[in-house]
Amino acid sequence: MNLVEKIIARASGREEVSPGEIVEAEIDAAMVNDITGPLAVESFRKMGAEKVWNPDKIIVVLDHQVPADSVNSASLHKTMRRFVEEQKIKSFYDVGVGGVCHQVMIENGHVTPGSLVVGADSHSCTYGAVGAFGTGIGSTDMAAVFATGKLWFKVPETFKITVNGQLQNLVTPKDLIIYIAGMIKADGAIYKAIEFTGETVSNMSVSGRMTLCNMAVEMGAKTGIMEADDKVIDYLKNRTMKNVEPLSGDCDAHYEKTFEVDVNKLEPQIAAPYSVDNVKPVSELEGTPIDQAFLGSCTNGRLEDLELAAKIIKGKKVARNVRFIVQPASRKVYLEALKEGLIEVFLEAGAYVGGPSCGPCFGGHTGLLGSDEVCVSSSNRNFRGRMGAKTGRIYLASPATVAASAIKGEIIDPRRVE
Repeated sequence: MNLVEKIIARASGREEVSPGEIVEAEIDAAMVNDITGPLAVESFRKMGAEKVWNPDKIIVVLDHQVPADSVNSASLHKTMRRFVEEQKIKSFYDVGVGGVCHQVMIENGHVTPGSLVVGADSHSCTYGAVGAFGTGIGSTDMAAVFATGKLWFKVPETFKITVNGQLQNLVTPKDLIIYIAGMIKADGAIYKAIEFTGETVSNMSVSGRMTLCNMAVEMGAKTGIMEADDKVIDYLKNRTMKNVEPLSGDCDAHYEKTFEVDVNKLEPQIAAPYSVDNVKPVSELEGTPIDQAFLGSCTNGRLEDLELAAKIIKGKKVARNVRFIVQPASRKVYLEALKEGLIEVFLEAGAYVGGPSCGPCFGGHTGLLGSDEVCVSSSNRNFRGRMGAKTGRIYLASPATVAASAIKGEIIDPRRVE
């Protein structure tokens, strides 16, 4: 069996499973946020359930519309606070306490190698970065998990993507996953698992691996995953009290498809409107004027992303008529960025630095685009209307490209910014 099949077999109490089988699996951790949580709570009530199966395995994070921007969102937050108190849920991250849910889940040790974790948010596939099977589910499914601690799954087929070579200066994991999305296509991996492997992946930090796994769902995948190694074990060392026991696939494991990617000559990539697979080298879109640049989200709001952007922007100014919005992915990331002086770099350059939240990525209440405005973003989706006006245009790119473009006032290859 491959890694995904081994995790599902363990969680369902089976010695082995095969793609296409339907299994009932026990959940190791379940996460909801302020958008999906209230719906899950409502369904939980309608089921007649009174107590959650295990309050220690439920994590609640307020991250999308924070601080509350309306009476409605304040009411949703209130619903979750009451539920947390009523059910004695210990892992609750209120406004300003945690940050973007997926960052919070990994950096606080709620996800460990070999575990099966569900989140009522599509980018829960991020958890594969530490060797877990993470996947997004709907709010009614989450209500069932709250009540029983179990959920059914169809065992997915797995695509194996082997990445070798050395990423060049200012070419990042984000450029790699955008390139892969262009290769696989937005509908090319529906209900598949994508396993990343190879020397390039092994050389990546946990943060870089999170970026890869985060965008697996943009190809329709059920999850993105990679085997946990010493880097992951070291990362989790002081973050969890759980036993860290990585699983690995068999050497003769079955994969539906295999792909080889050589990154030695990969240049910065960008996904143009209105699809994540409308991918081109950044060099082909240089000169496209922008109105906004966004650095943040569960894809690229981590410390190494802020460090890279700050290195490019230090001593320079954001271009006239460009809004550069920076939002760290968590309070912990924000504090580290403060200690390193990164926040000061951004503020002196003329950026707006917001508190940890989903921010413009969600398109809910901050950083919205007006009619025909253009944003270059380090987030993961560029659907029509994702950040506000339906005529707004979003270009997905790396933190380096976002920072360089914010300075230039137009899309530019970061390698050309002095």
